Amino acid sequence: MGKPVLPDYASGCISNVVPALLEPGDSTPPWLPALAAEADQVVLLVLDGLGWEQLTERSPLAPTLSSMVGGPITSVAPSTTATALTSIATGLTPGEHGVVGYRVAVDDEVLNVLRWTTAAGDARRRISPEGFQSQTAFCGQRPPIVTKAEFLSSGFSGAHLSDVRFNGYRVTSTLVTELRRLLRAGEPFVYAYYDGIDKVAHEYGLAEHYEAELVAVDRLVADVLGVLPPGAALLVTADHGQVHVGDRLVHLDPEVTAHVSHQSGEGRFRWLHARPGRSAALLAAAVAHHADTAWVRSRDETIDEGWWGHRVSDVARQRLGDVALVAREPVSYIDAGDTGPFQLIGRHGSLTSAEMYVPLLCGSNGGTP
Repeated sequence: MGKPVLPDYASGCISNVVPALLEPGDSTPPWLPALAAEADQVVLLVLDGLGWEQLTERSPLAPTLSSMVGGPITSVAPSTTATALTSIATGLTPGEHGVVGYRVAVDDEVLNVLRWTTAAGDARRRISPEGFQSQTAFCGQRPPIVTKAEFLSSGFSGAHLSDVRFNGYRVTSTLVTELRRLLRAGEPFVYAYYDGIDKVAHEYGLAEHYEAELVAVDRLVADVLGVLPPGAALLVTADHGQVHVGDRLVHLDPEVTAHVSHQSGEGRFRWLHARPGRSAALLAAAVAHHADTAWVRSRDETIDEGWWGHRVSDVARQRLGDVALVAREPVSYIDAGDTGPFQLIGRHGSLTSAEMYVPLLCGSNGGTP
């Protein structure tokens, strides 16, 4: 595999979708379907984990999605939910909002952003979600959000969905019902989030369970299209794609770990934090032992190559590690501190095309809005 797929922050990237909808310019960007730009009302539905390549390879299973207009855009770096959803909501690059990964170094701890925990447990009292990520969501317009009810009080919601109007759902039928209610009330923009594809891919990989979930998601999209009033449009995107890793797990070479104080990030975008004075030795060892399966970069190289956007705040820079192992093969790098309830079969986070390209597709209920 060749060079990493870098985010297209200047054009078709998930970080630009909300600003294009809520603060449109004089002309529609070429990557945004005109159907969405011209609609009186827009529902932006984020399908967590639905990559462009996975969708197009299985297009017969998703006739509704496949019939919608649009194409691929890029995710952000890393291609992981915590970073990508924050970029979608704020319209900013990771270098600007500072949520630079799934597990982020904060002082002497590593914060799991989605669970809002550290090794010491629940971190909501010690690490303020609103202080961790203080940028305004949705251009300050406070739109209604339709997401899982249990996410209402989560630390991550506080970090990336501050000052919005929450509308919770517990099953997909109520997701559709909430959207219909809000559209009937005349809301010009509604944001909705569904995480089923990502959850199934993590637990089962990209085989029959994934395909069954894709069929179900396509029905969900058809149901949402069915409740759109005249003049409304549905815009579908995702935060990242997926790679089937299975049991291809890589232990760091002892010559690498000898220089490591701790790790952050995740299996396919692993940050190595060097012991004092050993960053150069760590980089050399990582290149020597892991460049066969990873793009190995120093922190400064990722910044200089534009992985985080044109501006990287001091806070964002401090949260990065010293050396990044970014998987270019279908493998995952093990960190004993990065565990969960089951082994992840499907993974993401890296800069391969399978993980970086996501759909941006638009449709309406029976024709042009």
